[in-house]
Amino acid sequence: MSEQQPGGLLGTAEKRAGRLGGGAYAFVLSLAVLAGCGLVGLLVEQPFLFPSLGPVAMLFFESPRLPSAAPRNTLAGHGVAILAGALCLLLFGLTDDPPVIQQGLTAARIGAAALSVALTALVLKLLAAPHPPAGATTLIVSLGLLTSASELVTMALSIVLLTVLGVALNRLFGVRQPLWT
Repeated sequence: MSEQQPGGLLGTAEKRAGRLGGGAYAFVLSLAVLAGCGLVGLLVEQPFLFPSLGPVAMLFFESPRLPSAAPRNTLAGHGVAILAGALCLLLFGLTDDPPVIQQGLTAARIGAAALSVALTALVLKLLAAPHPPAGATTLIVSLGLLTSASELVTMALSIVLLTVLGVALNRLFGVRQPLWT
């Protein structure tokens, strides 16, 4: 099955209503999974919503058959991204610094940000696990926006939750997202 023919409800929606049908599928399911992550965040009082979840939801529901939308690539991508961002904070001595939006841009912050994205890209290429939204996750960490151990664990758990919900909803509606690409 090609990306142009995703099957299931998404395929049916696209056949019946074209881009509007596919857009409606992506709209409803993106809304559902992000609201679900947000509700969990409210319940546990942790940041279960952060910027790179948006592109993940969009991949899952706009282009579920792409390799970058595979759950394996999603989980590996964000796991590598969180670790690369945290490593770069350590390497550049930024673990106790305020986030870039408070401190401003410094040479160390530029180095940490650039290196974290480069490391993430390198490792994901070596793993054959493309997932561009991971670039945003590693920047969130290396720019100091979410850095504590509990925030990093929360980011990881949120990615797992979004992935489980996304794959489950796609499968429920007959869209067979490849699990391992």
